[in-house]
Amino acid sequence: MTTATATQAPSVKLQSGATARKGKISAAHALWWGLFATGGMVAAVLLPVHILLQGILGPMGVLPVVSNRYDTAAAAVANPLVKLYLFVLISLPFFHAAHRLRFLVFELGLRGGRMLVPILCYGAAILGMLAAALVLLTVP
Repeated sequence: MTTATATQAPSVKLQSGATARKGKISAAHALWWGLFATGGMVAAVLLPVHILLQGILGPMGVLPVVSNRYDTAAAAVANPLVKLYLFVLISLPFFHAAHRLRFLVFELGLRGGRMLVPILCYGAAILGMLAAALVLLTVP
């Protein structure tokens, strides 16, 4: 650990060899971590419940659910709250997966693309989010 001067925040030597400053978090770092955490919550809580209700209990006749027919599915997706729910359900796990893939690549020892890997991972998540928004906005 290095000592801090009056104008510089204390820094810590990380295991990877990089240096991180204590108490200083960039807005981009907080944004990606927030999307990662929210996407993980959606993937861990909402997605299994959605699969249980719509994919298991509905076809068994336990619950009334949206059928596979186009007219009933389109009528359900026409509701703005359903569109918002499906957008969150589809897009946020993309960011969780992107964050995990980014750090998986670094943990595997592939450190050559330190700038390219985050751009590819988060770029793919953003494209997935935009594709979901486009599909949901164009459905009648």
